[in-house]
Amino acid sequence: MDTHRQKISVSYEYPVIFTTDVFALDNTDLLSALSHREPHRRHRVFVLVDQAVSAAWPSLVNDIHRYADSHRDHLQLARAPMVMPGGESVKNDAALVAGLHADFNAVSMDRHSCVLVVGGGSLLDMAGYAAATAHRGLRLIRVPTTVLAQNDAGVSVKNGINAFGKKNFLGTFSPPFAVLNDRRFLDSLSRRDRIAGLAEAVKAALIRDAQLFHWMVDWARALESGDPEPLAHVIRRCADIHLDHIAQSGDPFEAGSGRPLDFGHWAAHKLEALTQFRLRHGEAVALGVALDTLYSVHAGFLPLQAGEATLALLKDLGLPLWDEALANPDLLDGLTEFREHLGGELTVTLLQDIGKGFEVHAIHEDLVRQSIAQLHRRSLAHSSIV
Repeated sequence: MDTHRQKISVSYEYPVIFTTDVFALDNTDLLSALSHREPHRRHRVFVLVDQAVSAAWPSLVNDIHRYADSHRDHLQLARAPMVMPGGESVKNDAALVAGLHADFNAVSMDRHSCVLVVGGGSLLDMAGYAAATAHRGLRLIRVPTTVLAQNDAGVSVKNGINAFGKKNFLGTFSPPFAVLNDRRFLDSLSRRDRIAGLAEAVKAALIRDAQLFHWMVDWARALESGDPEPLAHVIRRCADIHLDHIAQSGDPFEAGSGRPLDFGHWAAHKLEALTQFRLRHGEAVALGVALDTLYSVHAGFLPLQAGEATLALLKDLGLPLWDEALANPDLLDGLTEFREHLGGELTVTLLQDIGKGFEVHAIHEDLVRQSIAQLHRRSLAHSSIV
């Protein structure tokens, strides 16, 4: 056998900038993001704006035009900013990706051009997938506008769309060129969307950061009411947790069988599909976290007190602890789909304590059903776990 074993090491660096009012004329953070590799280049930028964000911020498109005009020596709009729908529906329509490919081609985007996406996680995922598959990768700059996107999806290396009834069946691992987390966009969120985004923060705290969990317990009322300072603190800490995982896990592109930051997600992804995305992603994650927390208790992994504290925090933040979709027998199919997503071996993160997650490779369906039944009883009687 004549074999040459090729080994490639790739170092990738991208800035994640925490800012306020990114399109204010005197804010140079976007210019820094554009030029961090080529400081003297004039950059062509194709801008996509989430329709909901545009509606909540009517001057936004005009602000982007003014910003580009004011800094014309450094950036050039490839075309007028394009306003697109957001929400999970954009990840269910492959025609939108093909349409963006045609738009990129029409304005002669090249591999040194940038696609700037201003929006929630779903639009970031879909547009990121389109950018990653045009010219084998256009430069993607994310401006996430929701709590969920700023603390999780917006800083990650993943893009994707749904297909065949499965979450993120089509997608890429493709790091962004830059990320700008602008806290001003959070002011435009509905209460429901703001609270839904906190589910990923609870998840991250449960598996990685006990101190953050207890801080969220202390500040739950302020977070539920939308106090901007505690919200900014949670977003920054969760973003740091995700960035540390990407940089230090040794498996940033998930070549193995584990997804340790996806606690509660095997059920969450299936719940979204079962409800035809009536549930926000964060709401489905909250339900998945509640389910896997109870499972951890019933399996003897997690102390009862820690389980009660977790469910109490979810409730205090205004997150759901029950939905009729949990009673759908097809929910357990989510385990099979999660196994496929991981490469064939089931790996699910459970809890040993607050801030201490661990992985198992088998889930007992009787304990899942027991946990679902317990969540249902709690929803009816507000009972404790036992």
